Amino acid sequence: MIFKVFWIIRAIFNKPFFGQLKLPSYLGRPVYIKGASNIFIGRKVRIFPNIRLETHFHGKIVIKDNVGIAQNVHITAMGDLEIGEGSTILANVYITDIKHCYTEIGKPILDQPLIYESTKIGSNCFVGIGACIQAGTVLGNQCIVGANSVVKGNFPDNCVIAGVPAKIIKRYDSESGSWVKIK
Repeated sequence: MIFKVFWIIRAIFNKPFFGQLKLPSYLGRPVYIKGASNIFIGRKVRIFPNIRLETHFHGKIVIKDNVGIAQNVHITAMGDLEIGEGSTILANVYITDIKHCYTEIGKPILDQPLIYESTKIGSNCFVGIGACIQAGTVLGNQCIVGANSVVKGNFPDNCVIAGVPAKIIKRYDSESGSWVKIK
């Protein structure tokens, strides 16, 4: 527990470099950050070691209040990428709003343009270990993403998403107060 005190102190020292870093939030170490002035971190955000936060071409990452982000997470943005309040991101997750163009045959993909597609994670979402949230994904509120899922598309509130490619496997039924499997 004492290590978290050092992580809070670390956040205090790094606060001037961020677009916003509200306390009490903390940053585990090591951490890789590119474009800190375009990263906005709310209150009570818990970021564990080996986070990689990158903004490109004036992109912006907004992490709302009370978010937990586990180890080895990579988040990269070219536009406005948002993680909603109360969400939990488990270890080894990749979240992006950037795609690589590959239309020019014979030209290396890294020499082709990048494409931005809006990506947003709603409030109170849970992203399982090893998931990949691809560019153009919008998760509604209270979505659950299964471990190792590859997610692309728009998903409504209150659903469980899993698989490669990910699809809705359960929805919350407010009448019965339970999660119902999708056939």
